[in-house]
Amino acid sequence: MEHVHLAAEDEDDLYSGYNEYNPVFDADELENDVGFQQAVKTSYGRRPPMTAKIPGTALAARPLGTSFGARVPLASSLGRPTTGAVQDGAARPMTAVRAAGYSSAVRKGFSFDPLGQSKGPAPPLESKNEDTPEEKIKQMEKKIYELTEESCMAHSRGDLQLALEKAKEAGRKERALTRQREEIGLAAPVNWDLTFSVLFNLAIQHAANDMYAEALNTYQVIVKNKTFSNAGRLKVNMANIYFKQRNYQKAIKFYRMALDQIPNTHKEMRIKIMQNIGIVFIKMGQYSDAITSFDQIMSDSPNIKTAFNLILCYFAIGDRENMKKAFQKLISVDLGIGEEDKYIPANDDPHTNLVIEAIKNDQLRQMEREKQSLAEKFIMTSAKLIAPAIETSFAAGFDWCVDMVKTSQYTELANDLEINKAITYLRQRDFSKAVETLKMFEKKDSRVKSAAATNLSFLYFLENDYGQADRYADLAIVADRYNSAALVNKGNIVFVNQDYEKAAEFYKDALRNDSSCTEALYNLGLTYKKLSRLGEALDCFLKLHTILRNSAQVMFQLATLYEILDDPNQSIDWLKQLLSVSPTDPQALAKLGELYDNEGDKSQAIQYYYESFRYFPSNIEVIEWLGAYYIDTQVCEKAIPYFERATLIQPTQAKWQLMMASCYRRSGNYQKALETYKDIHRRFPENIECLRFLVRLCTDMGLKEVQEYATKLKKVEKLKEIREQRVKSGRDGSARGRREGSASSDSGQSSQGTSAKGERLSAKLKALPGANEPYEASSNKEIDASYVDRLGPQIDRPKTAPQKRKEDDDFADEELGDDLLPE
Repeated sequence: MEHVHLAAEDEDDLYSGYNEYNPVFDADELENDVGFQQAVKTSYGRRPPMTAKIPGTALAARPLGTSFGARVPLASSLGRPTTGAVQDGAARPMTAVRAAGYSSAVRKGFSFDPLGQSKGPAPPLESKNEDTPEEKIKQMEKKIYELTEESCMAHSRGDLQLALEKAKEAGRKERALTRQREEIGLAAPVNWDLTFSVLFNLAIQHAANDMYAEALNTYQVIVKNKTFSNAGRLKVNMANIYFKQRNYQKAIKFYRMALDQIPNTHKEMRIKIMQNIGIVFIKMGQYSDAITSFDQIMSDSPNIKTAFNLILCYFAIGDRENMKKAFQKLISVDLGIGEEDKYIPANDDPHTNLVIEAIKNDQLRQMEREKQSLAEKFIMTSAKLIAPAIETSFAAGFDWCVDMVKTSQYTELANDLEINKAITYLRQRDFSKAVETLKMFEKKDSRVKSAAATNLSFLYFLENDYGQADRYADLAIVADRYNSAALVNKGNIVFVNQDYEKAAEFYKDALRNDSSCTEALYNLGLTYKKLSRLGEALDCFLKLHTILRNSAQVMFQLATLYEILDDPNQSIDWLKQLLSVSPTDPQALAKLGELYDNEGDKSQAIQYYYESFRYFPSNIEVIEWLGAYYIDTQVCEKAIPYFERATLIQPTQAKWQLMMASCYRRSGNYQKALETYKDIHRRFPENIECLRFLVRLCTDMGLKEVQEYATKLKKVEKLKEIREQRVKSGRDGSARGRREGSASSDSGQSSQGTSAKGERLSAKLKALPGANEPYEASSNKEIDASYVDRLGPQIDRPKTAPQKRKEDDDFADEELGDDLLPE
């Protein structure tokens, strides 16, 4: 019980003395405090003399014990816990700093009760006064930071317009904040970091939205402000904008100004700026200046891009020796990629194997592959570029490049260069050299042998030597059974032999080995189309379209399949997509016009047919359709230019000139029609159709030549009769007799259509009459000088048209001379 009583007494004395007033803590009496004034007047580094003994420092004077246990007051505490303060006007030690926040005065209605033993209300929290100018400025700064961050996030999402709007709003609020600071007159300095971030973000957003003038003005505001110490680097951004504007002189000026303001310690940044300067000189055609920049970079910090640009510059000025030196520098650049052996698992160390498994395809490994691939691409491109220029022939130059590569770190690339050499021969149409080069790889390792055999198979396939193509395709598959290109070649050979089921299997094998082999997928679609498995063919081409979004061939195949499936709307949609990729394709335009014509939409059909004719004016089917369209709409004079074009393309066929003459006659130009018929007669003197038109026109116009043409018509018909009799006597009803009988009326050229579309149009463009009919003549009959208009019977014009000329097709009243009567 005594123990408990003693603990209670300790609890009562725990915080005694804190509410007592001590003049030492009164700041108003500091002027009268002799010890404090003496401490202030002492020099730096000296302590004032002590006027009272202190039982230790501020830390040593604390009672020993935890915050939960009872503290034992020291004897020197004079009834209260000892602090760093000095009692009774004694001098304050230098270790005493600002008070810890306790107040010596007792708050009204509040007693200090850390243990919560009192039953009174909890003390109220002090609320922050938001009406003070300092607090308002802090809130505005916070809002500006938030707007700038939102602008950056919108830019990262690709929403450039929103990013610009947020940046502009942040700029407006930042200017308002500056004005408010000036009005209040705060002593606190301006937040220049905030101003820089707002202006810099605004300039970036202006440039991203192609507002180059505004971006340059914003950068100028930052650069001219001397408060921003490193703002000179932003001249690189200004130079980039001038480069986009093709203002190369100013771009070089600002690049050099930025280069002058960047110290040599920032080596990587200086290298990048010098690369930009070299590229600008290339754009300006100043290759010597560009070479100077690139040479300096290669001496300080060589890299593959600079080496490749250096080769291009030397190639542009034709410097053969320096091209070789630059190529040697290119293949000697250290990519900073470690050995491939570090990714090979070890058999005896499972821990190492786990690490290798984790890093063999990580981001660092992917970056190394990209650098390696880029270096190989530059080397291959450089070799193909400089090979014809560094030696007297392409072969010698390429051999030199191969020899250099073999002695470098890219030894495996030499075989690829050799194969590329053969492919270059193929592009130059030098097939013998290509075959000779590829056959050198028959004794190489499997990968190279398979690649060479694949190219040889494709080469022989192009030359229609399917036996050799099949042999080398098999050789390529044996060397590398996962070679998808070899499987595609094998499938092509089987496809040509019309074994479509087997060809489909080879294409499927190629896709199993390489799902991105677009050639196999395209050929598989063609195979299914040949097998009439249209649904599977459609699936193949739809998959291929997802891979090759802009392939016109794939879109055309899809349009053709939908047409076969009787879905013209889908076919029209795919053809329109094709035209969005290749708007000048005359075949696609003609096909689209044909589909609209089949649907009965003549206005759309004429538009697409005309566009097809404009891009390719030699398509007879398109010309024939356009001529038939204008004849059908009774605008014959517009059909004449198309038949003239057909006459130039097929000058040995009389039907085009006969159509021209009929168009002239229908449009009322009889004189031009007569001249056209006479010209046809001179070129095709045995054309009965032409002679009948001449007899009729001369009769209508009252010309004297009517007797001459009637006599010729009689002779030609007799000659036709003799020929037909000879044919009947030799081969009655044979196909040859029909051909010769037709040739007598059309100078050996049949007027029948040679295609399905020509047969459809023949309903509008009438064929020559009497081509296959037996000729009958009798002394009791007059010469049949009647004719049938090739363009068909004339359609009545609208009532609003001028009065049409009446034509009399009756020859019964015509009087023929005695010389026209049959003998």
